[in-house]
Amino acid sequence: MNKIQKISFKSIADFLDYIPEDELKIVETLRELILSHIPYCKERLAYNVPFYYGHYRICFIWPASIPWGGVESGVNLGFCRANEMAFDEGFLKFNDKKVIATVNLQTLKEIDRDKIEQLLHEAALVDTLAAKKKNP
Repeated sequence: MNKIQKISFKSIADFLDYIPEDELKIVETLRELILSHIPYCKERLAYNVPFYYGHYRICFIWPASIPWGGVESGVNLGFCRANEMAFDEGFLKFNDKKVIATVNLQTLKEIDRDKIEQLLHEAALVDTLAAKKKNP
């Protein structure tokens, strides 16, 4: 634990127990989508939130109740190599460095399953292509 992160979760279960019910419903739905559409990914805590790894970091889920991520409300679904993905920029918003992009979800109804599934497939493809480039 450091000065910025005042909490330290030992597991995903600890993380899920901590977040409030409204965020938990969104997080659980996003986890299900990620794990079912990128079945080879590994789920691990980084910065005390769930990150999903293939060859590299693919995506993450960051609820507002974890304050050091700068999420003001709802839950962010972030894509780590978004600058290598082709997508509708009206749906995702880039960070300042134009590498990571996120969508903020306030309710379960806002989850566009088709769009998120499409982004997850593309993120997995970017992960696979990056690994092939490094190890042809």
